[in-house]
Amino acid sequence: DIEVRVARIFNTFGPRMHPNDGRVVSNFIIQALQGKDLTIYGDGSQTRSFQYVSDLVDGLIRLMNGSYDLPVNLGNPEEFSVKDFAEKIRDITDSKSEIVFLKKQTDDPTQRRPDISTALREIQWVPKVQVTDGLKKAIEYFGRVLKEGGEIIPTGPGATNPRIKKHED
Repeated sequence: DIEVRVARIFNTFGPRMHPNDGRVVSNFIIQALQGKDLTIYGDGSQTRSFQYVSDLVDGLIRLMNGSYDLPVNLGNPEEFSVKDFAEKIRDITDSKSEIVFLKKQTDDPTQRRPDISTALREIQWVPKVQVTDGLKKAIEYFGRVLKEGGEIIPTGPGATNPRIKKHED
């Protein structure tokens, strides 16, 4: 018999994310740190939930070491509108960036919020890192990447890759 575990992983962020991965966290941070417009697709009312990477790792370890073999959602149920999240990142970075709204993408869901009741019940897991605390660590990391690699255009046709050096985190 082969033992199997199934984790449904929700939005995860933290240091070592690639600046051009197209994810909302890295896009907003890179844009804010460079004083560029923070771009939101749609009106910003769609919601997302974000978990810090160490919480995900803890959840995966608990799942793999446990005996529960049905799907388990691993994510942070704290929910933000995309507009509020952009404002949060702009505030933490003390950026003067404007928030601009672009045409909504057709496949963009209006809500993403994990139900982690199974994770709590079966593997005694809940996220521990507050989103704001995790954002501060990610912002510090991306600040170093920008300092070492120069300007980054996170997404779109003009996207550029940073000259990334290995970081000790």
